[in-house]
Amino acid sequence: MDMASYAKRREAFADSMGEGVAIIPAAPQATRSNDVEYRYRQDNDLLYLTGFPEPNCLCVLSPQHERERFILFVQPRDREKETWTGKRYGVDGAREVFGADAAYTIDQVREVLPEHLARTDTVCFAPGRDERMTALIGELIDNSRSGRARTGRGVVSLVDPAAILHEMRLFKSAGELDLMRRAVAASAGAHVAAMRGVRDGAFEYELEALLEYHFRAAGGSGWAYPSIVASGANATILHYTQNDRRMRDGDLVLIDAGAEFDGYCSDVTRTFPVGAAYTPPQRRIYEIVLRAQKEGIAAVHPGASMEEVHKRATEVLVDGLLEVGLLEGEAGELMEKGEHTRFYMHRTGHWLGLDVHDVGRYRVDGVSRPLEPGMVLTVEPGLYIAEDLEQVSDDYRGIGVRIEDDVLVTEGGHEVLSAAIPKEADEIEAIRREALANPLPAAG
Repeated sequence: MDMASYAKRREAFADSMGEGVAIIPAAPQATRSNDVEYRYRQDNDLLYLTGFPEPNCLCVLSPQHERERFILFVQPRDREKETWTGKRYGVDGAREVFGADAAYTIDQVREVLPEHLARTDTVCFAPGRDERMTALIGELIDNSRSGRARTGRGVVSLVDPAAILHEMRLFKSAGELDLMRRAVAASAGAHVAAMRGVRDGAFEYELEALLEYHFRAAGGSGWAYPSIVASGANATILHYTQNDRRMRDGDLVLIDAGAEFDGYCSDVTRTFPVGAAYTPPQRRIYEIVLRAQKEGIAAVHPGASMEEVHKRATEVLVDGLLEVGLLEGEAGELMEKGEHTRFYMHRTGHWLGLDVHDVGRYRVDGVSRPLEPGMVLTVEPGLYIAEDLEQVSDDYRGIGVRIEDDVLVTEGGHEVLSAAIPKEADEIEAIRREALANPLPAAG
């Protein structure tokens, strides 16, 4: 993303904020164990406004200030520390690369921020995950408030910036969509590789490794969320990530995995056989979910709502459950009573962007908001028939199927960003037959 795009976002945010000062803290670094940290991932709100990738930083937007409208507080350059963990941008880089009007080291927050707080009645700030920074900013805001009686200036109201910022993030620009398409392309290669690479006797984690190799090999930064590789009855566990079962011919394997590209996520699910073909019960369940997913995607267009997409997909699922005898009764009444939730217990989709479950309201004025061009959502119905579910034929127990695509709302309807990833049962079986006939050489 070019720096001009970030500048336009800051300008739009400031215009919506009006008079006030916005304070956006970075995500804290997280310890994995002892002195080992997880790879750093910036807070998405700060990333959206600045593109700045380093920890221990703070973004301050002070639009009414004569000189310092955009301020970054950053880690100082430190030759010794940079020898261990890599170069830092420092205050010069914050100005020259990221376009900050002013930059200070992070230890100068207490010195510099009070001047900006004294100039405003309103601060846009939400407590972040960095408890120490949240406490410091809270102290400075309280000091500004307490001094108002003497000076006539200082903070009166505290506003959550998400009310503005998260609505901005809901609508994707051309540049953002380009990054999301790259993330989806990386995911496409990974999912097809998994369809070709699965084999009887392999462990789920082998496919996990294959997926994540392809994410990185395609230029992605890695996974957008921990990869789900769920075979057999594990596929009936919605967020299964243990990924340690040995897969067998006759199993289905449900893979919910997506690459991230420069902070932007993809989110794709496919379900396919470990062997050459779906068993008849597996295929019946699979075709029900596929029909529901296609109908859900068809319902995506400007003016429709997420609730309508969910309702249409659920109607198709319930009809299919009636067809195969997993439900009995009248479809509308079953849905009203929630009888289908034994087999389908989640919503049909969510927003997608910098977060895999992205920000932005789903309801406005108490009703499901209409879809608009530039929104990206997932459409992901599924059926999950637990091994121990009572009053269910043994043929269907332990079958879990989900099919998920990433869908852009366009002026004329929708675009399925992940359409290149096979999902027709016949197409998947053809891939499996070809892979079994021409197995890849074992790693040596």
